[in-house]
Amino acid sequence: MKLTWQDSEEIALALLAAHPKVDPLTVRFIDLHRWVTGLADFGDDPKQSNEGILEAIQMAWYEEFRDQ
Repeated sequence: MKLTWQDSEEIALALLAAHPKVDPLTVRFIDLHRWVTGLADFGDDPKQSNEGILEAIQMAWYEEFRDQ
């Protein structure tokens, strides 16, 4: 099953695996969007994201990053 914009926790884990040393709070939304849509398991419409969705993904990623 492909990831969608609503799968912020799963996307966060995939981003952590792909970019383990990157502090998520330093990533610009334009880069975050590119990284999310570039994930092999991502299958949603790239145009369906917005600032709120990207922020939720970034915060979920940050929590995982902090806990590692």
